[in-house]
Amino acid sequence: MLAMVPAALAADRTTTPSKKSRPLPSAGEFFRFADPITETPVVRLTNPASTSVLPRSTNRFVSLRDRFLVFSSDRTGRATPFSLDLRTGALNEIARTADLVPQSLCLDAQERHLYFIDESALKEVSLSNKNIRTLKDDVSGFHPGASPGEFVVVRRGRLERLNSPGAPLAEDVASECLVRPGGTGCLFSRDSAGGREFWYVPFNGGTGAQPKLLAQGQIYDAFWSDDGRWLLFLRDVPTPSAVLSEIHEVSPETGLEQRVTPTSQFAAFAPNKDGSMFVGASGSKAQPTVILLLRSAQRELTLCEHRASHPGLVSPVFSPDSRRVYFQSDHQGKSAIYSVNVELLVEPT
Repeated sequence: MLAMVPAALAADRTTTPSKKSRPLPSAGEFFRFADPITETPVVRLTNPASTSVLPRSTNRFVSLRDRFLVFSSDRTGRATPFSLDLRTGALNEIARTADLVPQSLCLDAQERHLYFIDESALKEVSLSNKNIRTLKDDVSGFHPGASPGEFVVVRRGRLERLNSPGAPLAEDVASECLVRPGGTGCLFSRDSAGGREFWYVPFNGGTGAQPKLLAQGQIYDAFWSDDGRWLLFLRDVPTPSAVLSEIHEVSPETGLEQRVTPTSQFAAFAPNKDGSMFVGASGSKAQPTVILLLRSAQRELTLCEHRASHPGLVSPVFSPDSRRVYFQSDHQGKSAIYSVNVELLVEPT
């Protein structure tokens, strides 16, 4: 797809836009502008006067059916979950929280409930009547399982299945966990002196299943492929002249790790649903941009600037149908959420 894009779009340019973008109709806090490098139309979805934070990239937070997005904002004085109507721009506070973990927001598959961690407890709120209930205390991380109401949680440093009593799946676990598609096992992470470790524990072995080390070192942003065969992640690879950022994949069954593609200093990334495209946030100080990367051709296209003070927190992610890219940046004030239409560049999924 990227090979069909004019070469001028793929180059970094510093010229000012030659023509103004059509203004959006009045819609909440939406503000449309042309990116100064590529002239790509970008929509700022939230006002940078308050801090708006996207959920973790591996969480479900965009509804295609009802066209809304969930995020956290401190516009009420403390971080609370909000929904944003992507058609009208209308904002709706979903729940009042006391100590929300902003990145923990996650919709269920039916888009009827929102889950999050508040005051170290996993909580569920109904989107229809806003009733809240606590599912488990002392939770620092979680991820939905394959069946409705099923979760893997991290409690007091132990990986557990929420509704399965017995011994924990693993001990000494960091807050990150990610259930494998199909629900056959779970990824979890551990901190180490050399950076981070990614481990995998299968479910079919019962509570006695032994976790398996998949990768270690300077590694970030783990994602399962849609079929669950591979774990994708970023790895920093030192060379005599520089530290390179590469996308790697590893098979839980064989432990085989291989390079998928090099990147131009990605500090964060996410794949689209079928893994044919990646979107990344460059950590380059000279070119702080959001980039599309075609996996098969290993070709990059600069989408727009992000100019965030911390590129690793840009959290670029595709919408479930790959028609849009969402990211966050604080370059216009506090952290705000942005959207770019990429349906002419990326095959819909």
